[in-house]
Amino acid sequence: MTAQDRSLQQYHQLIQLNAASHLLRIARRIGLFDLLLKGQHTAPQIIEALKLEPELAISLLDALRATGAIEQYGEDFALAQVTRLLSQFDADLGDAMWEKLEAALKENLSPESEPYHAGIAATQWTHTRTAMEAAEMLNIGEDRKDLKIVDIACGSAVWSCAVAYQDPGSQVTAIDFAGALKAAAATAESIELGDRFSGLAGDPLQVELPAKTYDMAILAQRLHSEPTEKGTEWLKRIRASLVDGGELIVIDLFQTTASPKLGEAIESLKMKLHTDQGGVRSPQETEQQLKDAGFGSAQFSYLPSSHVNMGLIIAKA
Repeated sequence: MTAQDRSLQQYHQLIQLNAASHLLRIARRIGLFDLLLKGQHTAPQIIEALKLEPELAISLLDALRATGAIEQYGEDFALAQVTRLLSQFDADLGDAMWEKLEAALKENLSPESEPYHAGIAATQWTHTRTAMEAAEMLNIGEDRKDLKIVDIACGSAVWSCAVAYQDPGSQVTAIDFAGALKAAAATAESIELGDRFSGLAGDPLQVELPAKTYDMAILAQRLHSEPTEKGTEWLKRIRASLVDGGELIVIDLFQTTASPKLGEAIESLKMKLHTDQGGVRSPQETEQQLKDAGFGSAQFSYLPSSHVNMGLIIAKA
């Protein structure tokens, strides 16, 4: 492929990406997604219900089907599962967030971290496969078993529940605000952890942890969104809650030496937009932060199945 061919290919890809973005928003605004959330409809039923121009509507349905947003079964159109998820977790397709970015580029806006962390909690289930991979990399149930675990800023507790699923002898204490704990309890219930799971509601940055109690602490998708100094003080308190020889598992977005892919770049941009001095850091920066907090040896690994370049650090107390 020549340089000109690559440029033409990129041109068409960008044009199609932009067109698909507009098609999704138009479908949402005219009420198509809401209609299909109620059940399957034929093209004539859709046209009549939404008062659409027939020929254009048919073409719109064909284009949306090509994006994968809707599916067709015989004469009936239905929402694809991915669009149902979008309607549940990103109903505005992220428009409010990206509009804030446009404003923030022109003026210094105060970050709003609570919606950002709530969004992580709501969509943490998308990392279930990566969480199971992390549990396997830690050799949970064999080298590490019968653990007393604290999941700090747990979100929906996908990471700690993956560990507990692999190790029937483990117990999890999840700490976060009440809304996140509700999602965490639902995750635990879905894998039947029963009384092996408990929650503690409160600000995860402020909750007082019992000294020398836990074999493992999990801090996932949160450390890098805090200012370094504040995060280091947090790590010191977490370290004090671990038994001698206990381990802290840090899971977060990490820089690589390669140019970031689109998903990685978007996640980095979201973190910078919504947090105070947060950002994607290198493994070496986080290892030094752990050392400053009093942790001993640290071991880093990327999580291969992550679509946004997450990594894992194991640090000894």
